[in-house]
Amino acid sequence: MAAVKLYGPLASTATSRALACLLEKQVEYQLIPVDLKKGEQKKPQFLAMQPFGQVPVLQDGALTLFESRAIVRYIAEKYAAQGTIGLLGKSLAERAVIEQWMEVESQTYNPPSSFLVFQLAFAPLWGIPQNQAEIVKNEKKFSKVLDVYEKRLSESKYLGGDEFSIADLSHLPNTEYIVKATGKSELITSRKYVNAWWEDISSRDSWKKIREMSKAGNKK
Repeated sequence: MAAVKLYGPLASTATSRALACLLEKQVEYQLIPVDLKKGEQKKPQFLAMQPFGQVPVLQDGALTLFESRAIVRYIAEKYAAQGTIGLLGKSLAERAVIEQWMEVESQTYNPPSSFLVFQLAFAPLWGIPQNQAEIVKNEKKFSKVLDVYEKRLSESKYLGGDEFSIADLSHLPNTEYIVKATGKSELITSRKYVNAWWEDISSRDSWKKIREMSKAGNKK
């Protein structure tokens, strides 16, 4: 049995972010599903690992870690010598730029894109009313964010520089839903450099594997 355990549903953007890093670093793992609809994340045994009742949670030996971006950083650091090399950069300066774009993803890219993903992809499935005014507001906000990304990616192949890093990896889950499940794919595809970046990072073997796992799970 794998020493590393990841708790969370594959449909969760945060879970798939952590899983993508495990796959990039070729870490043997066990994915343990958590049924959010049934409220399994709020049960005592889960709250003992994650007191806020959110996914994912990583267990690696004696370590229990939550928050997907912290998990990504930990995996990339601990398993630096295996799998994809250089996810954290190869110098202090490179690491700083990567961390900068990790923060941009978390604080600027994630809020409007997560809102659109929930409202346009998940709310209809769960019978939750959509807030059209907020959808319009967040689409405009996200579009402005993507204009900044377009400029950055016209100057640099990846967000952190010339090599794929955890900064790019962290954008995979939300962008996948934006392109595939919200009816708003033009936000990405209409921007030359953003779209080229997306086509590049989403064609990586790690993300292809997650897509395959998702399809297999949906057929059950």
